[in-house]
Amino acid sequence: MTAPTTTRRGLTAWRNAVFAIFFLSGLSLASWVARLPEVRDETGLSTQGVGLVILSGSIASVIGLIAAPPLMARFGARIGMAGTLIAVSTGLVLIGIGGSLAPSVPLIAIGLAFAGFGNGAVDVMMNVEGAEAEREIGRTVMPLMHAFFSFGTVAGAGIAAAAAALDIVVFAHLGVIAALIAVGAVVAVRFVPHRTELGDPADAAAAGRADAAPARPWTERLRDSLKVWGDVQLLLIGVIMLGMSFAEGSANDWLTLAAVDGHGLEPAAGAAIFTVFAVSMTTARVLGGPLIDRFGRVLTLRVLAATGVIGLSMFIFGSELWVIIIGTVLWGIGASMGFPVGMSAAADVPDRARAAARVSAVAIIGYCAFLVGPPFIGFLGEQFGLLNALLVVLVLMVIAGLAAPAARERSNKPGATGVEDHPDATGTSGGASAAASDA
Repeated sequence: MTAPTTTRRGLTAWRNAVFAIFFLSGLSLASWVARLPEVRDETGLSTQGVGLVILSGSIASVIGLIAAPPLMARFGARIGMAGTLIAVSTGLVLIGIGGSLAPSVPLIAIGLAFAGFGNGAVDVMMNVEGAEAEREIGRTVMPLMHAFFSFGTVAGAGIAAAAAALDIVVFAHLGVIAALIAVGAVVAVRFVPHRTELGDPADAAAAGRADAAPARPWTERLRDSLKVWGDVQLLLIGVIMLGMSFAEGSANDWLTLAAVDGHGLEPAAGAAIFTVFAVSMTTARVLGGPLIDRFGRVLTLRVLAATGVIGLSMFIFGSELWVIIIGTVLWGIGASMGFPVGMSAAADVPDRARAAARVSAVAIIGYCAFLVGPPFIGFLGEQFGLLNALLVVLVLMVIAGLAAPAARERSNKPGATGVEDHPDATGTSGGASAAASDA
């Protein structure tokens, strides 16, 4: 196992690289989603046909989530993140060709499968890497990392809107975005340190030195990563993430329709309500790290779960517009940090190889809930109405709050690694904590 990165510059570069990976993932998702109406018109797909095509991407995303641990065990996090984002770029190019240059529904479906698989796999890998960086930094930064995903979606949607307004064809737009993502990924991972427990070559091996220690066989690392599924405390962390991911994913897909169909608002007002939710969640993630460091994970999760339950109740049962708006704000804040805090809690064990496996496991739980939850709400909404269907989300947020003690800190600091007790390469003690002040 390689030594921790203790210099200010190294930790800052590592953190910023993970920020970039999160941003690129969000950018890729929003870029093709925002051009979907034009792709539909070019191919003549019906609404049901669009749903079936998107299903190929969703299925591939789940496969990517499942495939991430063995890919990391075989190739390491650096190659894994770069490779999966290149797969996303390939998918965007295929979507662009099939959606404008040579209209083809099968080609779009294949492109969505590439993009879905790549994003599903990189979602797990970037969270593993983010948890490692946070641990070395010594402060909670995982919520801010997830905020960068949101920044990426905002940028992607904005660029797509500008491209559509300028009549730039889908292929040209997505081709440029694909190139930016591929190049950005390759550049970013260069600042991610090698860690043999994730399959990366040791620093000595990377430098070609003869004293390089051989990495453990990848099959052995994979077996170890599967053992964590028997950890009850980890599964309870997964319950926290399941409830919060369900709340976020359901809002992303159904909030606008629930506001329009359930509360009788105009479509423009429904879109504005969703914007309120997105801004509330992103703001909470940007500001949330210091609050977690100040009050701890358990209290923070309990307060957030209670906030989300109150907000969602106001949204479901409110009749006045101001009640619905305030409820939406509280819903967004309540659902904002369960997922990133769960990642930090899963990584809070001394064994770094085991920590990576634990983060992979809870990431799979969280993202599967994010993908499967919205269709389930849609099914219930068809039978009982969308507002009534959201009661399921309410119950899951209550359960997430009750499971909060599973996320309790095992160390005094969220990123404590012990390196602050030893001199770093420059001869100064407190490498990690000093770097944290710059991070």
